[in-house]
Amino acid sequence: MGEATNLLINYPLSKRNVFERADSKTDADRAIARQFGQEFFDGDRKNGYGGFTYNPRFWKPVIPTFRKHWNLSPGMSVLDVGCAKGFMLHDLKEDIPGLEIAGIDVSEYAISHCLESVKPYAKVGDAKNIPFSDNSFDVVISINSIHNLPLEECKQSLREIERVSKGKSFITVDAYNNEDEKERMFAWNLTAKTILSVDDWIKLFAEVGYTGDYFWFMP
Repeated sequence: MGEATNLLINYPLSKRNVFERADSKTDADRAIARQFGQEFFDGDRKNGYGGFTYNPRFWKPVIPTFRKHWNLSPGMSVLDVGCAKGFMLHDLKEDIPGLEIAGIDVSEYAISHCLESVKPYAKVGDAKNIPFSDNSFDVVISINSIHNLPLEECKQSLREIERVSKGKSFITVDAYNNEDEKERMFAWNLTAKTILSVDDWIKLFAEVGYTGDYFWFMP
């Protein structure tokens, strides 16, 4: 198995009022968000992002970390599972010319509203059944996506990431270390269906044979 490594250390963090969000979100809001349609990306803030637009300040600082960690170079291939509108793919392509990129997302809305620069490389696809053959990509990345699936489907998505990668991958998932962090996580959560402790995630990785790297999202 890989290791816990924060490859998003240079991703800008926003200040989060966790419990204010909990007080303002209803089960109906979560149901709308979990459709991952227009309302989630570009609708009211209570249902998701409240407007999901490209800004280079988010992924531009992260790409050098990715490049160094995997020695990314022209001719290598990277898949983004849960690519949304393709912002990370755009910055990868721009910063590492010649890198072969691909992305899938369950959201037809997100794929149809991808940045023009990555539309040829992104398509609707399900993490439970990634539409590529075995060992297709040098690196597979999935940021805050597979935890949106129920537990057994989440396990299957990890097996799929393992299958299509050539041995290098990185995921981030919702997690907690103690009861205080657990309370914050469940207060903040809008879309995740599988939220586990750090220890339980590590056990799950071993159970399904996931050998890539990983890190945690904690609000």
